[in-house]
Amino acid sequence: MTTELVGKTLLLDKTENRSTAFTSTQRKEYGLEGLLPPAVETLDLQVERCLRQLAIKPNNLEEYIYLSQLADENQTLFFKVLSTDPARFLPIVYDPTVAEACLKFGHIYRKPNGLYLSIDQRGRVKEVLKNWPIEDIRFICVSTGERILGLGDIGANGMGIPIGKLQLYTVCAGIPPAPLLPVLLDCGTNNEEYLKDPLYLGLRQKRGTVEELDSFVQEFVDAVQELYPKCCIHFEDWKGVDALRLLEKYCDTITCYNDDIQGTGSVTVAGLYNALKLTGGKLRDQRVLFLGAGSAGIGIADMIASAMALEGLAIEKAHEQISLFDVNGLLEPSRTDLISEQVRYAHAHVPSKSFVDVVRSLKPSIIIGVSTAAKAFNDDVVKAMSEINEKPIIFALSNPTEKAECTAEEAYKWSNGKAVYAGGVQFPPVHFNGQEFLPGQANNFYVFPAVALAVFATEATRVPDELFIEAARALANLVTSEQLTKGMVYPPQSNIFEVEIQTAIEVAAKVFDLGLARVPRPSDIAAWVRGILYKPEYPAA
Repeated sequence: MTTELVGKTLLLDKTENRSTAFTSTQRKEYGLEGLLPPAVETLDLQVERCLRQLAIKPNNLEEYIYLSQLADENQTLFFKVLSTDPARFLPIVYDPTVAEACLKFGHIYRKPNGLYLSIDQRGRVKEVLKNWPIEDIRFICVSTGERILGLGDIGANGMGIPIGKLQLYTVCAGIPPAPLLPVLLDCGTNNEEYLKDPLYLGLRQKRGTVEELDSFVQEFVDAVQELYPKCCIHFEDWKGVDALRLLEKYCDTITCYNDDIQGTGSVTVAGLYNALKLTGGKLRDQRVLFLGAGSAGIGIADMIASAMALEGLAIEKAHEQISLFDVNGLLEPSRTDLISEQVRYAHAHVPSKSFVDVVRSLKPSIIIGVSTAAKAFNDDVVKAMSEINEKPIIFALSNPTEKAECTAEEAYKWSNGKAVYAGGVQFPPVHFNGQEFLPGQANNFYVFPAVALAVFATEATRVPDELFIEAARALANLVTSEQLTKGMVYPPQSNIFEVEIQTAIEVAAKVFDLGLARVPRPSDIAAWVRGILYKPEYPAA
């Protein structure tokens, strides 16, 4: 162990602190004697204590708060605890518990754990970025807090999302935590509840114009390119029109991606690849109907269209086979409220505001919900899909749970066990007519950490859709035939780390194939990727 920190300062440094695992020799050398109880413990014993403390917490939010404090105090121990059972802890440090944590963020706040850039700091963004103590930042996850999960505009309370996303980089894919930076671009909020809350931590002002936002983002992007030339910007939970516009603006000029658009599209395509193994047929031959036409819906639709094109279908034909339906009804040419990214999915059809009527007329083989409209896939919709298809593919992807278009149990019950189902949240196993169904969760954490690991390893200059489609293929291939027969279209979350690593290896190979890597191609990509993984262990004494 080599550190210049001593005494209490050492114990307060989350990256160097080992707490009761400091040896007797280290305690003498670093002035820790008397500052710790006499017992010298192993990391495993520290983990056991943490697990026992977590076991007596009364609810998920209290577990989230405990784990957040642990991350502030001892980073190694935090990641070691999470690695003991990722399937158990991912819903705590991220969705769905992070939704509640964000709603109450100002009330449970302890430490910043990221960088806050306010729009009133325009002209000084680079100066403020320099205040972060790490010089080689490789990933920035950035949000404006304007469209957090299904919660809407929660302003600076949205910082919980970049923090949680980057923790998943490490937990799920072994990316070292040091070069990861959560950023909240505080542009104000239009949420009156928070503007009146005395514990709200953000700017107490309404959001400005699109031009002001774009100018702020441009200054931020320019500063990142100058200060951190190998950095990938991960755009997260931006308002739909902003997300689409900014991804289109920057995707071909800097290293960046939008997880809500590309990550969601990728994990959905992965699920569809496996669903089609159960229903038969190729993706290029499917008709797809979305409920929801925002950034997530368009992102998934675009990814499906790209995947269809890779199967030999003309991209224009792929667009024709995908339709979108939103709060104002079916997207069709008579609509005057469509943004440019929606127009390619507005096909000739009589205007309709009845989703079930559109299902009956378009006869889709796949319906995908990204609407946050709870119970929108009702029994009429599911039964209509079941009349049209021998095995209807029903993906109800909205989250949190109370926003789901339908539950797994409802989909199986109303389809008489015929549906191939995936949700945006993890539903428990369903027993119906003597069968056990294991519904999958189309969660982005299957994809974005793996893509990030590939980008980190290769120092990729761009993050195009091809990498996300490759991730979808790799992910789909990790589901066994036995798992498929039980309705699983995604691998078990209990094995998420290995799933991510194997996916990242395939994506890294694609980075090299596309000529996007800044480093030489190794002879053994798999061994090379595994060799750079972060392991939550204390270095040898």
